[in-house]
Amino acid sequence: MFYIGCHLSAAKGYLAMGKEAVRLGANVFQFFTRNPRGGSVKALDLEDIEKYNAFHAEHRFGTLLAHAPYTMNPCAAKEDLRTFARNTMKEDLARLELLPDVMFNFHPGSHVKQGVEIGIPLIADALNDILSAGGKTLVLLETMAGKGSEVGRSFEELRAILDRVEQKERMGVCLDTCHVYDGGYDIIGDLDGVLQVFDDIIGLDRLKAIHLNDSKNPIGSHKDRHEKIGEGTLGLAGIANIINHPKLCHLPFYLETPNEAAGYAKEISLLKSLREEK
Repeated sequence: MFYIGCHLSAAKGYLAMGKEAVRLGANVFQFFTRNPRGGSVKALDLEDIEKYNAFHAEHRFGTLLAHAPYTMNPCAAKEDLRTFARNTMKEDLARLELLPDVMFNFHPGSHVKQGVEIGIPLIADALNDILSAGGKTLVLLETMAGKGSEVGRSFEELRAILDRVEQKERMGVCLDTCHVYDGGYDIIGDLDGVLQVFDDIIGLDRLKAIHLNDSKNPIGSHKDRHEKIGEGTLGLAGIANIINHPKLCHLPFYLETPNEAAGYAKEISLLKSLREEK
């Protein structure tokens, strides 16, 4: 099964997102858990969740991806920001327990000139506190492009976080194609080699999702600027290789390209046409 979808607005609720996904030709989707540039969150609509869960089963959707807000920084220099991050993730994970099949993805954070040797333990400490509350939802660290003081710019940094998390069975990684390419990993010229490095450092069993994006920038630029599929430096042939790779093709793919609904529908159709039968 080729699980492909895009990022949808959660403003109208889960059922509306599910129906929009079907209209666009998708069988998975991603959404922000709350205001991505702030922290406000809608009140839970239990009736909407119940209707979505039935819709999910009827349409055989793959695993959804809930994305944390960009304002969440568990390794911030200021304690109040770290507390906000912990509380936000705890609340989001508790709410996600009501959905049948979902993972929670977040940017590991920015150490804000403290250094990764400070940032990594802060992230892991936060995760140990958050996961102690229990639950079934898998938490994913996202690969980052390495702009500014981002943590997670290398597979080694992600591994260092994972090594410090006590409940390792609750942890995974989301690989963003734009981010890793901008971060210096040549997924176009040497995808096999990059995946081998990932396996050696983190383990491919930890790779649970793919953010499928082209990039506006050359490899190693550390700029994190997404582009539409086939219109950037990764190119259509490179992206086709990614979605068909035997070590990746079983994973869910989520588009985060600069598109509106019509553009996403076009990209989903294009990617389906590039997908090889296994």
